[in-house]
Amino acid sequence: MCRQLNISHAAYYKWIHRSIPQQEAENIKLAGLIKEYDGRFGHILGYRRMTGWINHFNHTGYSKNRVHRIMKKLGIHSAIRRKKKKYRASQPESTAGNRLKRDFNATRPNEKWATDVTEFKVPDTGKKLYLSAIIDLYDRSPVAYVVSGRNDNKLVFDTYDRALKENPDAKPIFHSDRGYQYTSRVFRDMLQKQGMDQSMSRVGHCIDNGPTEGLWGIIKSEMCCMYKIEDEKSLRSAIDGYMKFYAEERPQERFLYKTPSQVRKAALSAQNPAQYPIAENKRINAYKAKWCA
Repeated sequence: MCRQLNISHAAYYKWIHRSIPQQEAENIKLAGLIKEYDGRFGHILGYRRMTGWINHFNHTGYSKNRVHRIMKKLGIHSAIRRKKKKYRASQPESTAGNRLKRDFNATRPNEKWATDVTEFKVPDTGKKLYLSAIIDLYDRSPVAYVVSGRNDNKLVFDTYDRALKENPDAKPIFHSDRGYQYTSRVFRDMLQKQGMDQSMSRVGHCIDNGPTEGLWGIIKSEMCCMYKIEDEKSLRSAIDGYMKFYAEERPQERFLYKTPSQVRKAALSAQNPAQYPIAENKRINAYKAKWCA
């Protein structure tokens, strides 16, 4: 081997018996953690969340650049999200105004709810499943969700009923897109009866409902990596399993690496709930300063 590689025997044995530098040993340990977390969570972690989760669960202080560098060496990266479909408009006379106005920060649970419906294709069939969910913008936890084979009024109404069953006294701002289920007179009467203030995204502005759109992107990029989906039964099981994982086992950096369920439980039992403000986006602020002055 030494002859083929043109290396002297002395150099080879010196390398074999060398002492590994501390930084290299630490990198080897970190590489092992990265491989472990990448495999355990089905390749859903990018370098930012990989850094946060490793530091949180192992009480370490690795930098994002270091983790990113090692992940590139190992050829590890997160799943890529697919593009969303274009927004479908509804009749303007049946809609409500955008009262939320992209203010996605809430100071307590049940202050602001957002909802939407997304679809999943059953492998090797022409069938689809539809997931309707309501999330609380304070802790981003799913207040309620329902899976159905039909995207109809009953799907949305059942989701709303489940949310009220868990939170009977809730009177939040209720934000959605302009889907026909949310613009129906029956659903609007349900909100008014509960004392909720209805809010709707503007036409062609899907970012008005950014938190739910973001949740759909997270689910579709991570769930397919974590679960083996072969038919309708396994797809339903994967959705149920991931929604539980998202709420109870997936820590978030914004919440100081607490899960949405932990944040919600602590806030509901506190007189003054902890505040988790949304970090400012420097790129958006620079854009506004240039073009919106």
